[in-house]
Formats: sequence, C-alpha cells, structure tokens
Amino acid sequence: MESSSYSEKRDEDSDIPSRHVEIAASALDTGAQFANGAEETIDPSEAIRIRRKIDRNILPMMCLLYLVQFMDKTTLGYAAILGMNQEAHLTTDQYNWLGTIFYLSYLVFEYPQNLALQRFPVGKWMSINIFVWSVALCSHAACKSFGGLFAARFILGICEGSITAGFMIVSSMFYTRKEQTLRVGYWFLMNGTAQIILAFVAYVCFWLFFPDSPTNAWFLTPKERALAVNRIKSNQTGVENKHFKKEQMIEVFLEPKTWLFFIFSIVDNIPNSLTNQGTIIITSFGFTTLQTTLLGCVSGVIEIATIWSGVEISSRIPNSRAYVGAVYFLPSLLGVFLVNLLPWSDQVGLLFSVWLGTIQITAFVMSLAWVSATTAGHTKKVTMNAVMLCGYCIGNAVGPFMWQEKYKPRNHVPWIVIGVCYASGC
Repeated sequence: MESSSYSEKRDEDSDIPSRHVEIAASALDTGAQFANGAEETIDPSEAIRIRRKIDRNILPMMCLLYLVQFMDKTTLGYAAILGMNQEAHLTTDQYNWLGTIFYLSYLVFEYPQNLALQRFPVGKWMSINIFVWSVALCSHAACKSFGGLFAARFILGICEGSITAGFMIVSSMFYTRKEQTLRVGYWFLMNGTAQIILAFVAYVCFWLFFPDSPTNAWFLTPKERALAVNRIKSNQTGVENKHFKKEQMIEVFLEPKTWLFFIFSIVDNIPNSLTNQGTIIITSFGFTTLQTTLLGCVSGVIEIATIWSGVEISSRIPNSRAYVGAVYFLPSLLGVFLVNLLPWSDQVGLLFSVWLGTIQITAFVMSLAWVSATTAGHTKKVTMNAVMLCGYCIGNAVGPFMWQEKYKPRNHVPWIVIGVCYASGC
C-alpha cells in the first residue's frame, strides 16, 4: 500500500517532541494527493480565471438539474387543480400522503445516499439517481389510483435524496468559503425558476459531463486541476475522501450546533407544505384554474428575487448569514398575520399575503451555505449534510397533514402553525 509522510514540528511552547507520521494513501483526501508538490501560492488573477471556468462548466448543470428536480414538487400542486384528484379519486388525506411519502422515503434513504456519495464518484452516482428519478416522474402519467401515485412518489424521494446533499459536497469541493454562499444560492433559486418553467429536460448530459471532483474535471487542464484544489485550501474542509472515518461521524453527533441546525431544518420546512397546497389555496380565493396557474409564475419570481438578494447581501457582509436569514422571516410573519386577519372578500390582499409567506425560504438557503462552509472533513460533511436534510424531510413530511378538510376555507390552524414556525426560526 502506498503511503505518505509528514514531519510534525514541535511548537516553541510545547514539550511534545516532533514526530514522523506515516499515512496510508487511501486515507488521504483526494485533493491532498492530487495537489501534493503543487505551488502553494496562486496568482489572484489566475485564481479568478479558474473560478470563472468552474462557474461556466459546473453552475449551469447544477442549476438546470435543481430546476427540473423541483418541478416534481410544483407539478403535484398544479395537477391537483387540473383534475388529478378527481381522476384518481383522491381524498384530502390521500393527497396529503402523496406529499408526505416523498419526504419519508427521502428521510429513510438520506444517510445511505450520503454514504454512497462518499463511496462512489459524486457525478456518476447522481447521474444514476437522476435516470431512475426521470423514469419514476414519467410514470406519474400512467397512474390512475392512489397506490400507483404513492409508489411513484416513494421512488422520487429515494432518488432526490442524493441531489441537495451531492450539490452541497460539490460546492465545498470547487469553491472557497466566501464563494459558497453565492453558489448555493444560485442553484437553490432554481426552485423559483421551476415554478415558472415546467418542462421535462433530459439528464444524459450529467453522466457524460458532470465531474466528480476538481481532480478529474474534464474542462480543466492537469495544471488547472491542481490550482483549483490549492485555491480552496483555505477552507480546510478537504475535497473528497473515500475513506469513512468513524471518529468524524461521532464528532458530528456530539456537537451542539448539529442539533441546532437539525431543529431549525425541521421548523423551517414545515411551512414548505405550501409548495403543494399553494395552488389549492389560491383557487379557494376565487381565482380560476387558468389564473391560478399563471399566478404561479409570480411565486417563482418572488423566490428567485428573495434568494438572490439574500445571498448577495450575505456574501458582501462578513459573518452575516444568520442575521440575513432572520430578517427574511419578518415579511413571512407579516403574511401569516394578513392571511388570517384580512376579510375573505379581499381576494388580492389574501393573494399577496400568501406570497409574503414564502419569502422565508432564503433562511434555509443561508443555513445550507453555512453548513457547507463551516464543516471540515469529508465524512463529517456527508454526515452533517445527512442530519440537516433529515430535518428537512421531517418538516416536509409533517407539514401536509396540517391542511385538513375541517379547516377550510380559511385554514386558520395551519397558518397559525406556520406563524409559530417562522417566529421560532427568527
């Protein structure tokens, strides 16, 4: 087995002697192996050139995939007002279960997906999941009953467990801590774009063109790959390591911040049930099916604008992720108050209230960027990502059951629960 060695120097104020340590090559981070012996310092203009090249080749594919993978969530809501519930003979509870089962399967398979992302090449593993995901999504058209839709949604949840986790790993592989907030925001705001553009896009290009890490990025020359790895050394989070380190996993579970992020992820995603319920709510205000469909475009524009503005502000003000996220809860709290207090006849006012209630998504984007930028060690990263996304799944799985038939049309109880979640998030 190949090994690598280094000398550990004694600190001037320490009595610990220097020592020579042998490390198996398989235990080394791939970036460390790749950049070994490369230049330590990089010319700033060269670093910017590499970053722009990475942006041109990585970001478009990440944004495209995240746009399409969010479409299955928005499609369920649109299908509900376009006759799916009637044709499949779905009750309110069954429709809610279609939203919940997606996140339950996402939850159950989240940690296995993260382990697979560490064990196998990231780009290739995501490609396999994307292919299965696309087949399951297409099969929705053939489903004529609750059972068929339930099975298709279950498979979608399994596959989508690899996407956000994979993108968080990729973002930390290719970008510095300062750059990660913007890039995470860019691919996450595709959720909003997906609400504007509903179309099916082929994923074959992912298998062919999406790299597994900077060390084998096809669009970079060998020299540029080494520079790309050196460029993110300041992160001190590594690039990729196929060796699972149990001590890093245990360290994650013992850190208080892990459970703070976990609880926040649950609380912030209970209101995300509005993704599937939003079209039904807007229709209940008196808008026609066609009007509701077109108004969905506005929801997408709002999400794009809020996420973009949030990550831009956060990237310009050091250590501001938490504060920026908290500020974006305030308009959503106002929306909750208005949707409960405005008269039912105020159709436009209620509509704007619902739109205000979705602005808080920016806070979750801030938390994803925060986790990605501050977690060092590959095993630790995949474990932390899994914990964070498990909270995401729990919140999304619980949320749909707030929307009971007995609370319609005003839905005061669900909106109050959402308001409590927003207040807690602040």
